[in-house]
Amino acid sequence: MSAPRLELWQTEWCPASRRVRQRLTELGLDVVLRQVPVEPCARWELERQTGVSTIPVLRVDGEAVVGEERILAALDERFLEPSEAGAQREKASKARRKDLETACRQLEAATR
Repeated sequence: MSAPRLELWQTEWCPASRRVRQRLTELGLDVVLRQVPVEPCARWELERQTGVSTIPVLRVDGEAVVGEERILAALDERFLEPSEAGAQREKASKARRKDLETACRQLEAATR
């Protein structure tokens, strides 16, 4: 049985897309990322490929799963969590904490 073909239609600024990318990483899954334009009216390719213009959308072997909650549920239903998933979550949490601390220091410096 071959690995499923996964395509995630998303943007880097979208928190829901980030959470889906994190779960894909935790599960150790390879995925093709499709960057989506910021403006919904410019998302014609997303709509042509998936039938919707909202993100995130995960295509699994060509079938579209729309929205963060549905995507996460579908991933958890279909794939077993590997033993290293916890370590991935911990690393991501530390990185987010470091980013927040840096942003807070920058904001504090800018408001002085």
